[in-house]
Amino acid sequence: MKISLLQQMYKDVLICLLGSYDQLLSHMASKSLASLVYFQLKEENALNVTWLTFSLKTLSGFPVNTRVAECLWTLTTIIKDILKDKVLPKAGVLKKLLAPLDAVLEGFYNSILFHHFDSHHYTSTYSEAANSLISFIDLLEALLSSRIELELPLRCQRVLFLKLSKVLNLISSSVHYLIKKKFIMLLKKCVLCKSREDAKSGSPFLQNPSLYEDMGALSNAVLQVVNLTWLNRIPLSEKASYFGGSEAAPGGDTQGGSDQPVLRALSLVVLKALEFKCQNSATEAEIKGDFESSMSQLLIFWRSHLKSSPQSHPVVHHCEWLSLIFIEQDDDMWEAAKALLLIYLKFDRLRHDAAGNLSQKEEETWNFLTHASGYNPHCIFLFFLEKIAFDSSVLLDFLISSETCFLEYLVRYLKLLRKDWHQFVDVCNHFDTKHGTFQSTSSVQPPHQEKQSCMTDESLQNACCEQEPQTLIPLASSHNYLVFTTEQCDNEVAESNQSNSLICTDSTSLLGSLQSLVNYDSSDDSELESDGKECLVNTKQVPLNNESEMRIRETGFSYTDDKRNALKSEVLPLKQMGSNTSSCVTCMVSSDNIVPLRIMIYKSTKCLEELQKAISRLQRRNLFPYNPSALLKLLSHIEKISKNVNPQ
Repeated sequence: MKISLLQQMYKDVLICLLGSYDQLLSHMASKSLASLVYFQLKEENALNVTWLTFSLKTLSGFPVNTRVAECLWTLTTIIKDILKDKVLPKAGVLKKLLAPLDAVLEGFYNSILFHHFDSHHYTSTYSEAANSLISFIDLLEALLSSRIELELPLRCQRVLFLKLSKVLNLISSSVHYLIKKKFIMLLKKCVLCKSREDAKSGSPFLQNPSLYEDMGALSNAVLQVVNLTWLNRIPLSEKASYFGGSEAAPGGDTQGGSDQPVLRALSLVVLKALEFKCQNSATEAEIKGDFESSMSQLLIFWRSHLKSSPQSHPVVHHCEWLSLIFIEQDDDMWEAAKALLLIYLKFDRLRHDAAGNLSQKEEETWNFLTHASGYNPHCIFLFFLEKIAFDSSVLLDFLISSETCFLEYLVRYLKLLRKDWHQFVDVCNHFDTKHGTFQSTSSVQPPHQEKQSCMTDESLQNACCEQEPQTLIPLASSHNYLVFTTEQCDNEVAESNQSNSLICTDSTSLLGSLQSLVNYDSSDDSELESDGKECLVNTKQVPLNNESEMRIRETGFSYTDDKRNALKSEVLPLKQMGSNTSSCVTCMVSSDNIVPLRIMIYKSTKCLEELQKAISRLQRRNLFPYNPSALLKLLSHIEKISKNVNPQ
């Protein structure tokens, strides 16, 4: 009696209401019909023949029968309800649902994507054709979820992977931007193997080995069109959606006006495709050409859609692009960084397997190529640390969060850093040189006298900008110092009659300690840690040359060599000249043995040390969400290397 009643409702009421031109009524009928089909699958373990006949007739009749959106809604809702059920045997129920529709769904995929999307029917989201295509994208997303979570021998689950070229052609067509965006976001979920918005991204290949074949087909299709300048044919929207409207706030940074989520999604699709292709290549020659070509196209794509604002410095170094593109979306950023790190490790392993011991020239060529293609892992990591101002609490947040793959990335990177320390030091030195943190000079003081160098904090933030002119400012004769300072061209000229002092007004000390990450158990803990800091900032008042009292800031810190030589500095601030003054940090070095001021290596290793201390404190209180022993061991090893190895 119950089954007869349900079938009567299908036939006489709900299926008829699906074709109603009242959209609300049609939508509610679709929801009700999906609930009834799901109920019968769950309780009776049977698929209703009436609904199945209607679905087969509707989908196979396309494009003659254009009213397919309602049928697609119903099927999508049923699949989602099955996947959300925690008690139902999902694999068996899904197979019962999709097996009769398998061939029809693959044929429908070919039919709906075979259309000429330059037609005006697809340029508006209110058209019936566009509505059907959007509904089909939702169905493909549900099928992707079932593909990742459950391994079923069904073509309809794999058709998106195996016939991706049709989707890629649609994305570069003149179809409405919303349709392009939904397909791009769907591709992002494919490469991340992420079934739902609340699901963790990851690699389910061990549980579902057949995904290797699908991901291989997807990667090949993506890289093939990328090498044919496919990215440049995708016009990203110039107006993204903002809270409360579609216009950006006055004075807001729109980063060139492009749709940033779509820009990041497209970039991640390319990077993950490259990662998969590299991981499954047996020799460097198999992937090197595709990789260099694809990265070149990606860099051009980034440059065209992320234009520098007048206030920002022009991007010169290719490794900086990753942090600039992904800095606003941390989960995507670490997926992209992990992909490039794995590519680097794979290339490095293939090189050493093929050649054994590499010559110095080969190593230099290899390092140059990693920077030119924007995937040097040390450079990427340092640029990111710069973007977060070397704040270790940000890294701690990433480690605690389960929404990113930062833990996996950091463990892999620290293992690389442990064996590749000299390359890390070289990159840090390159940063310091570009920043102007150390400038050699031909003028040498007599023996046993000292020199003093000064650099702007602003120049440390601009890694790739050109160095500004330098000015020699003599101090008072009683000090026997020369001060090198980097000056900007706008209203920062020191007066000649202020030769006995130096501007140095920085709101935050360049070598100041970072903020503590967690509270202390007691005030004693705070005192012990304060006493143990390697960077101390003390302020006192002393008279100078019988004039008014001048503030002297003494900054002392130790380098990470085995002798732990202390470099001390004194800064005597001049009278402030204008509102914008250069921030300076001075360092005393012997004229007999001039040593560059290694700001980048100091700040980066200090950040990792702060992170290690914070994790240890949380672990002692049983507040860390997982066992961090392996991570702490790696961080401790890096700390020992930085203190025992002379980074020159």
